[in-house]
Amino acid sequence: MKIKIATYFGCGIVLLLMGITSCRKDFDFKASSGNLQFSKDTVYLDTIFTNIGSSTYTLKVYNGENEDVFIPSIRLRNGQESSYRLNVDGLAGKEFTDIPLLAKDSMFIFIETTFDIGTTNENEFLYTDAIQFEGNGENKSIELVTLVKDAIFLYPQTFDDGMGETLLLGEDENGDEIRVEGFILDDEELNFSNEKPYVIYGYAGVTEGKTLTIAPGSRIHFHENSGILVGSGGSIQVMGALSEDKVLLENEVIFEGDRLEPVFSDVAGQWGTIWITAGSTNNLIEYLTLKNASIGLLVDGQTGLESPSLIIRNSQIYNSATTNLWARTAKIDAQNLVLGNSGAASLYCNLGGDYDFKHCTIANYWNSGFRNAPALLIDNSIDFADGTSIGADLENASFSNCIIEGNKNIELVLSNNTVNLFEYTFQNCALQFNDSNGDFSDNPLYDFDNDTLFEALLLNGNPEFLDPTNNLFILQASSGFRNLGNLETAQEVPVDLFGVSRISTPDLGAFELLE
Repeated sequence: MKIKIATYFGCGIVLLLMGITSCRKDFDFKASSGNLQFSKDTVYLDTIFTNIGSSTYTLKVYNGENEDVFIPSIRLRNGQESSYRLNVDGLAGKEFTDIPLLAKDSMFIFIETTFDIGTTNENEFLYTDAIQFEGNGENKSIELVTLVKDAIFLYPQTFDDGMGETLLLGEDENGDEIRVEGFILDDEELNFSNEKPYVIYGYAGVTEGKTLTIAPGSRIHFHENSGILVGSGGSIQVMGALSEDKVLLENEVIFEGDRLEPVFSDVAGQWGTIWITAGSTNNLIEYLTLKNASIGLLVDGQTGLESPSLIIRNSQIYNSATTNLWARTAKIDAQNLVLGNSGAASLYCNLGGDYDFKHCTIANYWNSGFRNAPALLIDNSIDFADGTSIGADLENASFSNCIIEGNKNIELVLSNNTVNLFEYTFQNCALQFNDSNGDFSDNPLYDFDNDTLFEALLLNGNPEFLDPTNNLFILQASSGFRNLGNLETAQEVPVDLFGVSRISTPDLGAFELLE
């Protein structure tokens, strides 16, 4: 209101001094100085899921003239029926009149949308509208475009008392229950297909005797603090397959957050974890890309297991806020696995266990903050704040034809409590371990000349990854890790993550350079 009063007062002065008959109330959009201009001709609101609000987008309007103007009308083309929402110069609505804009000034218009794709009977729908600027016959439209996707939403029930459904995780030291927001997947929900993406709120639980099967090409999106919890006696089978298109990954299974805008494409910690608990069985993961979690995979087990807690092959886990793969007394068989950038360890083999990693790339070039853990951390005990500790046998931790690299001097830490077993071997591996201060020179755990522990080890080599900060760990032709693999291991894993044969002169890691 103050702006309008000032403008009217200014018009009176001009009338008295210059004889002008009226204040300017119109505008034109011709490409000349003194006309309204816009930061965009079209505002693309990035892909959203049905009935989930978009991020807020902006359009900037400039008045390049030497005098104040009024914009007689700003409105959405579809009026009050539009699924877009505007905020114009601090006012929320869908239609606005007489909006003042001072000389040589600008204002922001903020734009959001929420759309129900159920009204279209389509799985994907391009929803459009426009912001129309009108005045004295001079009109301008700024188009609005949003791709809306249908999805299958899975979430906890809310009961009559307002409390939500939860899953029991166990008890704390006082005997009180530990619960997390979540729900048990019904039998008809245990087979995820690739027809529509899935959006999960809370933790989806797989109970004893049940198996969650995820088909090739499935897309699973998790809301904040959400994930999958595989209980004792339950199983998860991620059945991805090799894709022909390395960009679309049409057969790959992808786990990520539920924000589809590009700005969220590499934001760590958007969702919780996939928790494979102790006692779960027949867990298999093939061709999975898992990104932007808090902890990528959390795998619990127990000593003396005959069958693996998890078999994981041809998969990539990266950009976790803490750890990509955290295994606790687990038994894991991994091949062609990429464990990329994360806020702490890329791979944490914790509290003993039994691990077999072949042709895996464990590489951490985290640059989103300080990282206080190496790419690979292995221990056989946990120390508590009260001075107590628990230990478990590290029955085996074998790494063959693997890469352990990163942007720290030391990318391998071994911690043995000297009470439990601590068995490990590295065969034909590349390791970043630059002990410039000699801190580990007298530690027998790092006796790199001991062939029973470290056979054909390449220390501090030149990986020449394609783009490690963006989790692209394909070797380039100049890489020092080419043709250094053990042939026996390569014959056990005869093709790389992209299906390229490696049986003649195998490279280290999950990728074989295609000549």
